[in-house]
Formats: sequence, C-alpha cells, structure tokens
Amino acid sequence: MIRIARSTFLLLLCLLPALLPAAGDDKFGVPVYAGAKYDTQTSAVVAQMGGQAACYQSADDLAKVVAFYSKLPGIVVIHTSAKGAMFKLNGVSITLQSPWMNMKTGARNTDTLISIVKN
Repeated sequence: MIRIARSTFLLLLCLLPALLPAAGDDKFGVPVYAGAKYDTQTSAVVAQMGGQAACYQSADDLAKVVAFYSKLPGIVVIHTSAKGAMFKLNGVSITLQSPWMNMKTGARNTDTLISIVKN
C-alpha cells in the first residue's frame, strides 16, 4: 500500500508542471498573461509585418488583461481604450485587443488578443 501511494505521489509530482497554467512564462522579457493560449497562426501573420511576434488568446475580458499589464514594473502605457491597449516594456510592444479580427480569415473574435512584438 505504501509503495502504491509513493508511486502515485511521484507520478503526480512529475506531472504537476504540465497540469498547471503557464504562470511565469515570458516572451522577449515580457510576462505572458496567466492562462493565455499561444496562437500560432496569428503569431505568424503578425511576424510577417516585421519583427518577432508571439500572440496569445485569453478568455478573460480586456479590462482584466489591461490591469495585469498596467501594473508591470517599468511598463510604459501608450494608449488604453474600451477596445484595446498598447504598452512598451524594454523596447517590446504589447498590444491588447477585444474584439479583434483574424487577419487571415476575417473572422471576428470576442476573446482578448495579446500580441507581444520585438522589433
């Protein structure tokens, strides 16, 4: 019985990082909003405009995501509105949008798009 419990504990300990949200992740020195999911397609389209890009989607409303980025040490607020925001952190641009349009398909999305771009 002890052997099974120990094996189960060790298995959970090994799997725990994969089960937790990607808290603490960053891209180009910018923290990625907790729970945001990487968007490969949008990242590729934005990167074609110049620079390195990493785009994420969050189910959280725009105001909550704006509040997170607004509080980062060293952040420079460029613009905020009811539909989006723009920040700079150490030369990296952070753009938040909701709603936003998929540039490849033209589909309108109502979640929050987080674009982190290093020129």
